[in-house]
Amino acid sequence: MRTNRVYKSLNRPLTILGVERKLFFCAAVMGAATFNLMGSFLGGILVFAALFVLGQSATKSDPQILRILLNSSKFKSQYCPMKFKAITVKRTLHD
Repeated sequence: MRTNRVYKSLNRPLTILGVERKLFFCAAVMGAATFNLMGSFLGGILVFAALFVLGQSATKSDPQILRILLNSSKFKSQYCPMKFKAITVKRTLHD
């Protein structure tokens, strides 16, 4: 029987302060954009802090949530109750 070692660092998601890297970058850019557009340092910090907390909760639930959300538009849904079509079945009797 062969055993292979698996190291925790290989399976751990890459995060910055508990937020996935791309979500952290997005929060930082949005905070900087708010600061530049509104001219309010406090507004930029508040937007960054709000997006940072949202990013932490999203990363806690699933570290790959951003990749899943971006790829979800490529796939058709398996079942949509609004598009339900009744199937007609025709029975024939064989003698």
